[in-house]
Amino acid sequence: MDGWLLLAQLFNGLQLGLLLFLLAAGLSLIFGIMDFIHLSHASFYMLGAFVGAGMMALSGSLIVALVVAVIVVFLVGVLVEWLIVRRLYQRDHLDHVLVSYGLILVFDTGAHMLWGSGGNVIPLPAALNGQFEVGGLLIPRYRLLIILCGLMVAVGLYFLVTRSRLGMLIRAGASNRTMVSALGVNIDALYRIVFAIGAMMAGFAGFLIAPITEASIGMGNEIIIIAFVVVIVGGIGSVQGAFYAALLIGFMDTLGRAYLDDLLRLFLSTQAAETAAPALSAMLVYVLMAGVLVCKPQGLLAPTGFHKKIKLRDV
Repeated sequence: MDGWLLLAQLFNGLQLGLLLFLLAAGLSLIFGIMDFIHLSHASFYMLGAFVGAGMMALSGSLIVALVVAVIVVFLVGVLVEWLIVRRLYQRDHLDHVLVSYGLILVFDTGAHMLWGSGGNVIPLPAALNGQFEVGGLLIPRYRLLIILCGLMVAVGLYFLVTRSRLGMLIRAGASNRTMVSALGVNIDALYRIVFAIGAMMAGFAGFLIAPITEASIGMGNEIIIIAFVVVIVGGIGSVQGAFYAALLIGFMDTLGRAYLDDLLRLFLSTQAAETAAPALSAMLVYVLMAGVLVCKPQGLLAPTGFHKKIKLRDV
């Protein structure tokens, strides 16, 4: 096995894992705190990509496009929660699924009306194009930027959840929303902020991936399934669990697609290995999820944020 090729695949797995974390962390908070099954979370991923591509075309600045994209997605998240989602908290999960699926159709149709049926690409500035060499490893500059952005968001979210008053309220709301509300906390406003932050993180992930894949209608509908797997494996409501699970699944998916056919050739013919490897590599993350559910149904980490206990008198 080529060592440099393995390092390149690990690099790609790290990038995929951090993108999954950006999606899954907000989804985990929404699911764990608000008990809302948010299938339309991927629509904010798509929205961030489209708004970013549109602003890049208008301004020519990647930074301006990023700032506008995350602000727009945050505000749309606030609006969607206020107009639609907040009416569903006391309803059963089937209603959550039906309404959030309807939101997917609304977002996809709206994107088609505003940006057309074709894909929109975010062109990269010259400084982010190309790659540099470390030993025998070629590292694309933009993919390194994605990794750095994902790590910075992870650190920022850690401090938000563990060190700020908002984070304390989020963790308390996840533990006992009724008591937190009885203590005078505006639980509706808290839910709105959590929902909008989750939407903003999904939009940020969509913006980051658009220069590689392009912004397209329904672009998040496949990755949202993997994001739910990350949430389940990590533990519903646990951002720390989502981080570890996202990295684990990112590495597993990337290495499986790269090396599983070579492993199968040890037991099968070349043709059979090449036929079976793609299907088996796609199944690996679901096998992992099934194993976690059997051994530890609550996920790898307890669904209580970053394991910091909250005293209700501190709220």
